[in-house]
Amino acid sequence: MLLVIDVGNTNMVFGIYENDRLLNTFRMTTEENITSDEIGLKVWTYFQRFRLNESAVEDVIICSVVPRVMHTLTNAMVKFFNRTPIVVGEQVRSGLLYARESNYAARHGADRSVACVGALKKYGAPLIVLDFGTATKIDVMDRYGIYQGGSILAGIQISVNALFQKTAKLPEVQLAFPPRVLGMDTVEQIQAGTLCGYIGTMEYLIQRSKQELGEPEGSVKVVATGGLARLIAANTNVIDVVDSSLILDGLVHIYHKYLEQG
Repeated sequence: MLLVIDVGNTNMVFGIYENDRLLNTFRMTTEENITSDEIGLKVWTYFQRFRLNESAVEDVIICSVVPRVMHTLTNAMVKFFNRTPIVVGEQVRSGLLYARESNYAARHGADRSVACVGALKKYGAPLIVLDFGTATKIDVMDRYGIYQGGSILAGIQISVNALFQKTAKLPEVQLAFPPRVLGMDTVEQIQAGTLCGYIGTMEYLIQRSKQELGEPEGSVKVVATGGLARLIAANTNVIDVVDSSLILDGLVHIYHKYLEQG
């Protein structure tokens, strides 16, 4: 088995694969002060719940945008699985090609490059990848699979939290799509402004990205991943595919490339 881990600012997502087949996934909150024993015991508990033998894990591969938890996470994998993780950006590169300066790869988030690699492998090019995480990221590849650039904006939850924190009387509301844009109470109006406004922003950024990419109309596939991808995709026609395992699958692909390179 292969254990793959996507370490984000909010959550760590774990995927357990056997012969390239995703058996199970689970997630844990990304905590700076968590110990290696706490991580290891939580992961071990999930293996027991899934009735999987942790000793069958042959390798661990990680992509991370949170350097401060990597020492603890690495120690947990060594102590509980007897495996030293392969880390994207350290022992192995994602393999994504970039159109501009050659050192840009070092500044591109590991999660983003892995998502791009996974999407190219699964869906081909040209391609736009959306990742609805703590921040929302847009990444664009041309017909040759070469990275042409992207954009970043605050994630939906961050935007909503900022609204609550900076206003005295506005209530916290559930992120649910409202029945109409013209809400009749404060909750509906916040939902409309947040979600409908966010979708409008995404539609504009996708449209402009396609224009700047310059590929033939209808040739660019838009793939979305991340926690709120399905909610957004259900209310717009600019997203073609929602793929919740995109980064995990990308890690599996990168792992195989790593083995091929010796």
